[in-house]
Amino acid sequence: MSVDLVLPCLNEAAALPWVLERIPPGVRAIVVDNGSTDDSAAVAAGFGATVVRCEPKGYGAACHAGLEAADADVVAVMDADASLDPRQLVRVVAPVVAGRADLIVGRRRPVSRRVWPWHLRLANAELSRRIRRRTGVALHDLGPMRAARRTALLGLGLTDRRSGYPLETVVRAADAGWRIAEVDVDYLPRSGRSKVTGTPLGAARAVRDMSKVLAR
Repeated sequence: MSVDLVLPCLNEAAALPWVLERIPPGVRAIVVDNGSTDDSAAVAAGFGATVVRCEPKGYGAACHAGLEAADADVVAVMDADASLDPRQLVRVVAPVVAGRADLIVGRRRPVSRRVWPWHLRLANAELSRRIRRRTGVALHDLGPMRAARRTALLGLGLTDRRSGYPLETVVRAADAGWRIAEVDVDYLPRSGRSKVTGTPLGAARAVRDMSKVLAR
């Protein structure tokens, strides 16, 4: 079964070589350039990745542009900032390929306390609690590494194009009766600052976006 890996990208030229070199054989990398001002697109192309330009700004916009550009049976999504190891991609892809699950989410396990600040861990724990209450799905993390079948993902009709995209994926999948599970993946020191929660304003926007999804 074929696998495409979507890598939403905004100024990740420094991290992309490490990420792309570690992608498992047989997996096609789709780097979605969401308005980078560095050499991200050129670096990605130099490592053989398919580069997709996404003009509308937003994490969800980049993810969905990558999904629409994919043509593999299974599509995985992962951050391009070197905070996750592509060599562990098989952990989230294998259950989908084997037909044991419809959506797998990577549960981040930080390699040190400094990787994941306490306030972000607390916010993630609260979000996970709200997900369980809303959907009944026992997730402990809304991790940025996940995998599902491409046609099924497209059929969910996802509309969020900002920080709420991963949450909308889980909520709509749960409402559709999907088998959803999580597997552990290492959480590493990222290259640079998070584009979503790296600033107080970014964190506030993420909370707002996700609250809107849960309120629907």
